[in-house]
Amino acid sequence: MSLHLEIVTPEDRVYDSAIDSVVIPAATGEMGILPGHIPVVAQLEAGELQVSNNGKTESLIVGRGFARVEGDVVSILAESAIHEEHIDEKAVEEAVARAEKALAEAPSDHGEVERLEGILRFATAQLTIRRRKR
Repeated sequence: MSLHLEIVTPEDRVYDSAIDSVVIPAATGEMGILPGHIPVVAQLEAGELQVSNNGKTESLIVGRGFARVEGDVVSILAESAIHEEHIDEKAVEEAVARAEKALAEAPSDHGEVERLEGILRFATAQLTIRRRKR
């Protein structure tokens, strides 16, 4: 028995495959999903998503979004997502610096602050995973 995981961003279908299990970064904490999981919709925070299949685990970094589990299908709709092997550490460090600067200079526009914080969380998650996997 397996799950089917699909991860979709506004730009692309990042992942679409059968898997054994997945751990998602839900807003309320990490949530592990195995075949036969009850139906659920969960809000995602930027962070590491761990996919297990055939005894191997791979990591993807996802931005904020939503996860839906229905039957044995897990659908992730995220602002952004990237496989750990595609992370460009130098580019991410530059993105962090730009986001921090923009955040420090941001007006009190709540929407803009929230957008910049989301970018910062996504970039920080990428750096954390990349540096941990060295």
